[in-house]
Parts: sequence; structure tokens; C-alpha cells
Amino acid sequence: MLSGIHPLLSGELLHHLDAMGHSDAVVLADAHFPASRLGARCLTMPGVGTPQLLRAIRTVVPPDDAPAVDLMATADGSTLPVQDELVRAAGVDHSQVRSLERFAFYDAAGTAYLVVRTGETRTYGNVLLRKGVVSATTEDPA
Repeated sequence: MLSGIHPLLSGELLHHLDAMGHSDAVVLADAHFPASRLGARCLTMPGVGTPQLLRAIRTVVPPDDAPAVDLMATADGSTLPVQDELVRAAGVDHSQVRSLERFAFYDAAGTAYLVVRTGETRTYGNVLLRKGVVSATTEDPA
């Protein structure tokens, strides 16, 4: 266990998030998502909801410039409560969010550095977050 690290961030997940470069993407997908088919690197976190995991990841990963976040658009173009939760969890302005049609989202997910399949059972509980530049918060005393 590490001090100051959100408890949902496992060592394996932190390893992948750390290995990501600027503009690399992580997809947090609901339980219905074809993660193993689309992702070159996949993790499964069955007991976690997508908004909760996104909130935890945002404690260590800053968002990229707009569009920092992609959501999977619903078939009728409406916004679902889980999608509102994802935008809030991402900590970004709606201008930094893009909605992609389902198959366009699958295409984007296929190029992501990492896909994490969660236990989220609500449909359209999928989000793609692009990693921004991580800046030092403290100076090296040396």
C-alpha cells in the first residue's frame, strides 16, 4: 500500500498510467464493452463503477488539451446520467468533451494505450481520457 494514492489505483494500473505518454489514451469501459477484442492492453476491475475509477485516475493523470475526453454517444443522442457523472469525474469542462458514435468510439478505443473494463452495468458508461503533460508539483531539493 502507498500513502496518498487512491485505493482504487492498483500497482498494475499505476504502472500502465505511468508508462503512458502525452496524448496517450486510457479507456474506462462498462461491463458490456468488447475490451479484450479492442485493447492491446486490458485490465479488468469488476467491482468498480466507471465514474469512480475515472475520479481516482484523475488524481494522478491530468487531462490533455481539448478534446481531452470522449464519450460514446447514445443511439438517440440523449445524455444519460452515467455520462454526466463521467464528465464530472473527469473534472473537465463540457467544451473538452466529444461524443463519438459507437463504432467511432470502438475505433478510438482500439488505438488507446490501455482499456480497463469495469463492473459498470449502466449502458454507455464508457469514457476515453487523453493524458496531458504531467508537471512537477514540488521541486527537487538537490
